[in-house]
Amino acid sequence: MLTQRDRIRREKETPPNLRLHRALSRLRSTVTVMNTGAHPDDEHNGLIAYLRYGLGMHAAVLCSTRGEGGQNTLGQERGDALGVVRTRELEEAARQLDADVVWIGYGTDDPVHDFGFSKNPEDTFSRWGEERVVERIVRAIRTFRPDVIWPTFLDVPGQHGHHRAMTRASERAFLVAGDETAFPEQLDEGLTPWRPAKFYLPAWSGGGGTYDDEVPPPAPTLTIDAEGRDDATGAAFDRIGEWSRAYHASQGMGRWRNRPRTVWQLHLLHGPEGSCKETSITDSLPASLDALAGDAALQPEQADALRHVGREIDHALAAFPDRGSIVNALLEARRHLVRVGETMPPGFAHRHGHRIENKIRELDIALVECRLGEVRVEAEPAYIAPGGTAVLRVFVDDGSMTEALSVEPVLPVDIRVDRQPVDGDENFNFRLTVDKPAKPHSPVNGNIERLGRNANGHIMLSLTIEDAQLCVPIDLAEPIRIVPSVGFELEPEALVVPLARTTRSFEIGLRTSLANVEAEIDMPDGWDVARSDTGFTVRAPEDLTPGRADGILRTNGETALAIQTSTHPHIGETQWYQPATLRVLCLDLALPDVRIGYCGGGADRVGTWLRRMGLDVVELDREALQGDLSAYDTIVVGIFGFGLRPDLRAMTERLHAFVEDGGHLVTLYHRPSDAWDASIVPPRPLEIGSPSLRWRVTDPDAEVEILAPDHPLLTGPNVIGPEDWRGWDKERGLYFAARWDEAYTPLLAMHDAGEKLLNGSLLSATIGSGWHTHTSLVLHHQLDRMVPGAFRLMANLVQPAPKA
Repeated sequence: MLTQRDRIRREKETPPNLRLHRALSRLRSTVTVMNTGAHPDDEHNGLIAYLRYGLGMHAAVLCSTRGEGGQNTLGQERGDALGVVRTRELEEAARQLDADVVWIGYGTDDPVHDFGFSKNPEDTFSRWGEERVVERIVRAIRTFRPDVIWPTFLDVPGQHGHHRAMTRASERAFLVAGDETAFPEQLDEGLTPWRPAKFYLPAWSGGGGTYDDEVPPPAPTLTIDAEGRDDATGAAFDRIGEWSRAYHASQGMGRWRNRPRTVWQLHLLHGPEGSCKETSITDSLPASLDALAGDAALQPEQADALRHVGREIDHALAAFPDRGSIVNALLEARRHLVRVGETMPPGFAHRHGHRIENKIRELDIALVECRLGEVRVEAEPAYIAPGGTAVLRVFVDDGSMTEALSVEPVLPVDIRVDRQPVDGDENFNFRLTVDKPAKPHSPVNGNIERLGRNANGHIMLSLTIEDAQLCVPIDLAEPIRIVPSVGFELEPEALVVPLARTTRSFEIGLRTSLANVEAEIDMPDGWDVARSDTGFTVRAPEDLTPGRADGILRTNGETALAIQTSTHPHIGETQWYQPATLRVLCLDLALPDVRIGYCGGGADRVGTWLRRMGLDVVELDREALQGDLSAYDTIVVGIFGFGLRPDLRAMTERLHAFVEDGGHLVTLYHRPSDAWDASIVPPRPLEIGSPSLRWRVTDPDAEVEILAPDHPLLTGPNVIGPEDWRGWDKERGLYFAARWDEAYTPLLAMHDAGEKLLNGSLLSATIGSGWHTHTSLVLHHQLDRMVPGAFRLMANLVQPAPKA
């Protein structure tokens, strides 16, 4: 839900004059560009900022996945939950760029989703389906009609397989989108063929700390010089790009450069004949109304009208911020442009009709912004359960204009609108009702168009200014959704049950907004469930066997839903839901006698899993780190820990002393960028490999070779064998160590097919009287997925160092 602080932040980011200037600057160009990528944060934000704010172009970001298979430096969201967060991040990043967002993947239930790292496009297409991806990009091209397309990355070895697949599919889509025999079912739906004019590749390497392009980039055919500054803010375009990029906080994006980037080089792979020597991206494109006026199909009076529209738009920009003069200029421009739209010949309409239509919409939006100021639409509440109600509130800055306005809500079909406005302090209020039954809406949004009219709700605002009858869509400030009637939460929602455990009874708490709710957990045969004052008492059978024994929470015979909510300042509140399940893993698990101090950075749940295993775990906050560390046998540092916790970085000398004095320090994977100074952070030098593509094993079934079969970490209290490497999810590990002090012993070796053997996934060293163990295995993810071998290995890794 939007808080008062959210509203203040949004107004601060887009004050009235900035909104008006943005609406006017859209009018300068008739070109649309589309940047394609695989994940939220793949977009070329700085370049898009220049094309939109420097040249006035309409920009669209096309993304194939929601990023649900990636990492999260912001919190503990994984899978679908992370996909919801990253969807919102791209929406906010695009808002900074005044760009559309086009999705061709719809979450983990869709074949086109982020399944984790891939090293080649063939592996990616085997899961996504190449024809499916091409068809969806063609649909986007025919819908948005871009003049220019460029993918973010190159299709070269050493690059992410998802990136390579999107570059390959984007080129194929570019080549066939104008062919009426390609995907004819789209034409039956009303789309028409469209062939963009240009297809560029980036003329720079996508290598760096993560990737390692093996093939040099193509030679640049175009150098884009963005030395200027944005007229509205005075900021360098690359600065605006980083304002946008910083919204990808879950990926640690947003960089401050003392000298903003000003040059982008592109390679024209496909374009008009003779355009390889272009000096501007607008060469050979109908980049302005004046350029459209040169179309041979137009009558002289139509061409003159377009030129007149262009001059009036220039007058409006020159008059900024004089709103009266701007309105006069825009009204004059609109009159002439509407006449052109009504009389343009068929050939011109086929090539440029969408440009005229878009320009009229942009003029209408600029007129409303200039005349009314901000129009804000909010549903209170924005989340409505079946049988529930809400109020749709419409706020108009210029209250004196309300008599001249009419407002028509346009909402999903399962939300009824009472057309009779209700009383309130706002200009317009409408009562909303969701009838029973109604299915919950997907927590991931569809496409977002910068000019409004988006699927999750808007109003149509009608206004007459002189002879201009305007009808402008205004989106809701926050998407409106139907959510489950009631949410349930089990605590804990997962149990780890060692076969040797003597206590077989577990208390499971139940949280819900309903009083005296009828609920039960449907467990497998042999498990006993009884209601308690706070939830349930679940008892395991005596003849427990290894495996999963999940239970489903049911109410009135139906599967109950767990509603999860997370709130982050940069994107506000996000929500997702799934069946309320008690996940139970029964396994042969022996535990060490150990007291553990856990230093988490908030990016994993390893501390929680260690406690659920039955181990004695204390969370080490800043104060505890400054206390007596000898109270702990083992200290575990979570993923990204040194990067996320400055207090932990300041304690490296104390951690080294802890090891020297007989303690066991276990560090889970870190990136080189996570303040991991190879000569300072670990007790002995240990360097993490870069670029990370070369130092990871993406096949979760990759064979694991035991290099030190007699090492204590592999022999007790659980003997680690082949079974423990089965059933892993997504990958084995990443950010493997590349070089290390001779004190360390590598314990494992593994590799992806056709690649060299890597032995930096699990290292341990005796240092003084203690141990330091570093692992790059994705144990935190395997614990979340309840992979048995991960629990057995984790129990071994946290054992105390042997006493002298």
